[in-house]
Amino acid sequence: MTALNPESPIPLYHQLADLLLERIRAGKYVPGSRIPSEPELARTFGIGRPTVRQATDRLIRKRRLERRRGSGTFVVEPPEQIDLFTLAGTMASFQKHGIQVKTTLVQRPRRIQVPSDAENPFSLREAYFFSRLSRVRNSPVLLEEFYLDPSHFPDLVRIPLAGRSLAQLADEHYHLRPTSADQNFRVGRPGARRADLLELSKGEAALLVKRELHFPHAKSAIYSELYCRTDQFVFSQTLGGIADE
Repeated sequence: MTALNPESPIPLYHQLADLLLERIRAGKYVPGSRIPSEPELARTFGIGRPTVRQATDRLIRKRRLERRRGSGTFVVEPPEQIDLFTLAGTMASFQKHGIQVKTTLVQRPRRIQVPSDAENPFSLREAYFFSRLSRVRNSPVLLEEFYLDPSHFPDLVRIPLAGRSLAQLADEHYHLRPTSADQNFRVGRPGARRADLLELSKGEAALLVKRELHFPHAKSAIYSELYCRTDQFVFSQTLGGIADE
């Protein structure tokens, strides 16, 4: 048995959660199996039941455990992982993992005057804008809003956009391949319209990614804002370019 360290600055519930997660990853507790009960864990580690409850709550929030009324606490299958941040794009990552995704246009491409926005490189300039929604197993998982430089992406309105990554589109139709990207991510409140599309409850948050794609001689030629539901997938990051896919 691995003992918890009450002298550590790491809270006991955090230590226990990490220990349980290690055992899940090592296969001691396999998906579908029940972990020891709260009284058992409390006796084993010499801690109170509230501390055990905090530890299991932490893993429930991480979607590694689930509590079943009257039955106990069980290990669940880890969520599928989708690489949101490679230069090849999210669509390519879904395809790489063999996940069937259905993407539909929410707003067809049109040329707009972009409102003032300090984070949008097209602020107060013209850009092509369109948005699309991706569903997996009939549930919405990703809402993407794109801004493209009209000088580098002319006639965008004539090109099918529903099921293709922007990197693929740029390469096939405009002979441009992304060389780098700037991105940041945060907890975002999608607002009523976006929340309806993502089927989020009122006030529910999503992962918000703001991203700029750079091309040779075309810095920030594509800007996107991505709203991601994280209850079905873990969105991760891979460093590298398309050649590394």
